[in-house]
Amino acid sequence: MDRDDSPDDGVGYIEEDHPLRPSLAAQSVALLQVPDKRTRHVSTASSVTDQDVNLLSRETIYRPTSQTGLNGRLMFAVAAAVLGSSFQHGYNTGVVNAPQKLIEDFIRTTLANRTNEPVADISQRTVTLIWASAVSIFCVGGMIGGSLVGIVANTFGRKGGLLLNNIFVLVSAALQGFSKTAGSYEMIIAGRFLIGINSGLNAGLAPMYLSEISPVHLRGAVGTTYQLVLTISILISQILGLSSVMGTEELWPYLLAIILLPAIFMVVTLPICPESPKYILTGKGQELEAQRALSWLRGTIEVQDEMDEMRAENEQMKLVPKVTIWEMMVNPTLRIPLTIAMVIMIAQQFSGINAAMFFSTSIFKEAKLSDTNAQLATLLMGTVNVLMTVVSLVLVEKAGRKTLLLIGFAGMFFDTILLTLGLVMVDKYEWVSYACIVFVLVFVIMFAVGPGSIPWFLVTELFNQSARPTAASIAVTTNWTANFFVGLGFLPLQVAMGGYVFLIFVVLQGLFTFFVWKKVPETKNKTVEEISSMFRQISYQ
Repeated sequence: MDRDDSPDDGVGYIEEDHPLRPSLAAQSVALLQVPDKRTRHVSTASSVTDQDVNLLSRETIYRPTSQTGLNGRLMFAVAAAVLGSSFQHGYNTGVVNAPQKLIEDFIRTTLANRTNEPVADISQRTVTLIWASAVSIFCVGGMIGGSLVGIVANTFGRKGGLLLNNIFVLVSAALQGFSKTAGSYEMIIAGRFLIGINSGLNAGLAPMYLSEISPVHLRGAVGTTYQLVLTISILISQILGLSSVMGTEELWPYLLAIILLPAIFMVVTLPICPESPKYILTGKGQELEAQRALSWLRGTIEVQDEMDEMRAENEQMKLVPKVTIWEMMVNPTLRIPLTIAMVIMIAQQFSGINAAMFFSTSIFKEAKLSDTNAQLATLLMGTVNVLMTVVSLVLVEKAGRKTLLLIGFAGMFFDTILLTLGLVMVDKYEWVSYACIVFVLVFVIMFAVGPGSIPWFLVTELFNQSARPTAASIAVTTNWTANFFVGLGFLPLQVAMGGYVFLIFVVLQGLFTFFVWKKVPETKNKTVEEISSMFRQISYQ
């Protein structure tokens, strides 16, 4: 049969003596099929070629594997998004601990210069109040930034929002870096507020972007990188804050202004990466651009399976009204996952980790360690936090989210009981001080295993594309609000209760463990549609 005489079967003609092997010919034919919109499998023609071959569907050809999912471009996009966002969150959480006395002296000197009073006459209470304002205003900014996540994500996109967010970093770095030169502690407060807004936005936008650019089988591992960089940046802030590095009277303003460097890195690298393919398709309606972005991220043009899933999700979104905060509250299929996301965010902060991190040095001093040894023990704790987050990154796709959350919260529950007993008995037995160090390190290990990293990306897994920005905004705001109250309330409670203060966290950890066991579903290797269907079934019960 001549090529020109062959009937047009709409599939394409392959000669019998074509050099392609039958299996490759079959795949080539399958590539030319038009997807049946009612299903994600191809609709195969009854007669395709003279060769009698078994045609393979896209389901068979393009099923992603661990070998095809992870590639250099995806890793570059993850690094570009995380290093410039999570770093700000973690670094500015820990950077003010080491130079506290230096900044308090600056505040005292500034007040004395303004009032023409001797430095010794400036009330310590006034200085402490100003210092506490500078520290806590970071969380207030985080709450505001968190509440804006949904608006920014929908208006500018995930990538666009992350890039624009660096404006806050630029202004904040300038304010804090020149605060000493200008003789203004108000510039420190204003700078901390702005970098708080930046960090609050980052906490919602970055995990959302990471979740939407990663394959299903790598979603947890990629999402964990946000917490990994956060822990690394906290450790960096502790190291740079040492008196032998940048924790000096001359260099502490630069210690606060160094936040400009990761912002520059993001501005240079992230524009090279594509916007989230899901946002391009559902937010902009640009299917071809979404496919190009997905092909760039996967390093292959064989992305039809994922495109079919995204199209199906987009079609479903058109059938439901726009998701508002009120809809999240009254619709049970949205209210149930929102409740889970909010409780897990609260659990992360009220687990006691911030109390341990913020006041780690004082805890070690209470355990009868010298100032130098207490500082070294704090660095050791930060190092353990980083290493165990790396372990979590590996385990999250093997053990699952729920399992790691249960191990983490249950482990902290028992460890905090031992830490409380140790802090109470430290005055009676000298060896107990070393046991307290071990208990604090175990506490950090249990936190890093699951409760530290999973909440950030779990919220993005529980919701479809239309509800995800609003849900992330609510969850991130909840996290920063809980962070604020822990930082505000722990010190007075510690003064009033002493070592027994951690009993509060024991009770909370027990409640959180029970909640995870009863209510939190396993989302490992599940698509968004599978997770949404699970909540629909629960809401009907």
